[in-house]
Amino acid sequence: MARILPQSDLGKFPSLQWADIAPHLTYDTRAAIEQVLESQDGSVLSREQCLLLASAEGDDLFGLLVAADHLRRELVGNLVTYVVNRNINFTNICFVGCKFCAFSRGPRESDTYFLSLEQVAQKAVEAWEIGATEVCIQGGLPHGLPPFFYRDILRAIKQAVPGMHIHAFSPMEMVYGVELTGMPLEDYLCMLRDNGLDTLPGTAAEILDDQVRQVLSRNKLSTEQWKQVIRTAHRCGIRSTSTLMYGHVETPEHWVNQLRLLREIQSDTGGFTEFVPLGFVHQNTLLFHQGLARSGPSLAEHLKIHALARIMLAGSINNIQVSWVKLNRQLSQLCLHAGANDYGGTLMEENISREAGATAGQYTSPEEFQSLILDAGRIPAERNTTYTRIKIKLPGCEFINEEILEPEFA
Repeated sequence: MARILPQSDLGKFPSLQWADIAPHLTYDTRAAIEQVLESQDGSVLSREQCLLLASAEGDDLFGLLVAADHLRRELVGNLVTYVVNRNINFTNICFVGCKFCAFSRGPRESDTYFLSLEQVAQKAVEAWEIGATEVCIQGGLPHGLPPFFYRDILRAIKQAVPGMHIHAFSPMEMVYGVELTGMPLEDYLCMLRDNGLDTLPGTAAEILDDQVRQVLSRNKLSTEQWKQVIRTAHRCGIRSTSTLMYGHVETPEHWVNQLRLLREIQSDTGGFTEFVPLGFVHQNTLLFHQGLARSGPSLAEHLKIHALARIMLAGSINNIQVSWVKLNRQLSQLCLHAGANDYGGTLMEENISREAGATAGQYTSPEEFQSLILDAGRIPAERNTTYTRIKIKLPGCEFINEEILEPEFA
């Protein structure tokens, strides 16, 4: 059978419909995809079927992308959500030494910085005044950090802006906080919750395979530690995002293993709000310049991971986010056609991806998000961090709905 589109026309896949592409797929690929389309549940797939989809090429890849978009429409509709937030990286001093990071600095470098608690709080106030509902706070890990510094950041922000949602501190920072204070992990997380921690970024995951992690960062927390922090946070009532970094040394098998793991955790805790694929930005990183990684993801990889996540996580984690700061505007919109339904945050002052070489900018305004979403043929909607408050934004029309997307959460 003739190819539906040449591979060079991969970016034209949004013009295809499932009925057009389905007859061109190999039997096993079509059978796996149709199982999920019929059940709207990615758990029906075996590991072998997941690996087959993760390795899809040619018409099978076109089929995966088109099916993911169809499934997205069935599961979450035509809304594309975003959150108005500010990114606050309180220091770039870090001893961890991740080879994929170009943001961190040694303590004696000339361009180091460390924000005071008052400066962090002021940034939160400025964000609130221009309409932000969330601050996302992460930073480097410097030696000699005051033991309760993360708690004190929360207190400073909540005192200055009581209504601000604080989405803060990666699992790596939680492991460091436990080390600094000597507190048990669950007690430490509950203390932070009681002092204003609302949700936790599920970053520091990269690839949850310790052999890969040894290449990326020998000093980073282990896979087991990441799982322990996330499960414990969920048990404490602190929800989190989930992430995967792709386009470096990993293989499609690592994608499958990680998505299955995330689905397993979600089945146990219900604590993930969304899944965020994070493309490796290679330009200024040691990982790339030492010849350890490829030069970031290909177009096919960018599209495939979003589509694969939609298919494999269906019925479990139904919000799939594009990380616009690691992509360009056109690629972000293509990923919205490959299964994604969320644009992430406005960010206001993004530094980490920019330092690694990303060129998408540090800020996307709500108005620009709305324009991009409308251009993609979808409906823009401003959300809160946990997707429980949705404000539809159409020209001349605004509609608010509360808790329409609230999942069950232990």
